[in-house]
Amino acid sequence: MVRINIEATWHFTNETSPHSMRVLLGFLHEVKVSGTIATAAEHSGMSFRHAWNLVDQWASFFGEPLVERKRGKGSNLTALGNKLVWADQHLKARLGPQLHNIAQELEMELASLLPDLPPRIRIHASHGFAISKLSDFLAKIPDSNIDLRYMTNQASLDSLRAQECELAAIHLPHGELRSRSVAALKKWLDPSVYSVIGFVTREMGLYVKRGNPLSIIDLGQLRGSRITFVNRDVGSGTRLLFEQLLAQHKISSDEITGSQVVEQTHAAVAAHVARGMADTGFGVEAPAIEYDLDFVHIIREDYFFICRSGILNSKPVEKLREVISSPEYRRAVNSLAGYAVSDAGVIKTVKKFFNENR
Repeated sequence: MVRINIEATWHFTNETSPHSMRVLLGFLHEVKVSGTIATAAEHSGMSFRHAWNLVDQWASFFGEPLVERKRGKGSNLTALGNKLVWADQHLKARLGPQLHNIAQELEMELASLLPDLPPRIRIHASHGFAISKLSDFLAKIPDSNIDLRYMTNQASLDSLRAQECELAAIHLPHGELRSRSVAALKKWLDPSVYSVIGFVTREMGLYVKRGNPLSIIDLGQLRGSRITFVNRDVGSGTRLLFEQLLAQHKISSDEITGSQVVEQTHAAVAAHVARGMADTGFGVEAPAIEYDLDFVHIIREDYFFICRSGILNSKPVEKLREVISSPEYRRAVNSLAGYAVSDAGVIKTVKKFFNENR
């Protein structure tokens, strides 16, 4: 099967010609992580001399240095270098899920013109880091025959009900809020028709600057004008969970400064906070590490698959269960902050699963 990967690439243009940022941005990110030009050059597959030539060329283009060397302390990015790295991360965080969906649509269009290809199992999933890892694993398997699209929690469920997908990957909170969420699902989720496949748990909470300078420890502190907030998009499962938490604590979104400002993904929210555009935002823990933020835990939730019981023995679903229950995938998930494998690949009845983690 032909695989398609679409990435966002940006260019700067001066009086002469456009200049691609792809190589430079990857190198600057390595400098930020490693703190040395030599290590960054090695990780980027280039010589030390070539690395410095690259940096010098772009410094000349901008008229400002991108990297500064400190004797005995390695190398640091300048304000401009840091801004470029952040902008690239923010761009990928905002567009990543959309570009993935477009690539999947193109794959399906091409597949329709090729002979003798087996039917594919369609997964509609709320975007997250564990499901993104799964996509990477499945891409390495020949003929995995799984078409993964990202959409909101509710849209994934609507697709499953309308038979526009075979599996929906969604999330439910632990604790007091679980009963309310389960009640909404029970209105149409017939236990005799559907089954649950276990996947992961993930920690949800607030992104704050390193050291938590505003001492944010709970949602009640978001009231008023002292703390600014960046929200998730309307309709997303994370936005719904946050609104349920606000209602539980008797907080109105109108009391929160910035609640009308939105980003489309967890990583985009974290990038927003990291750049100082807001003091805090709500999401999964994993991107806090990438953006050098602290994280205030609020709630844990299950992320799992729902499907019609009749497809459980199909080869694509068996392959999916094999992958998510493998030691290799478990290690990959456990490397993500706030994520943990939870009965991955285990088939459960709807009733049993809904009664867990109340």
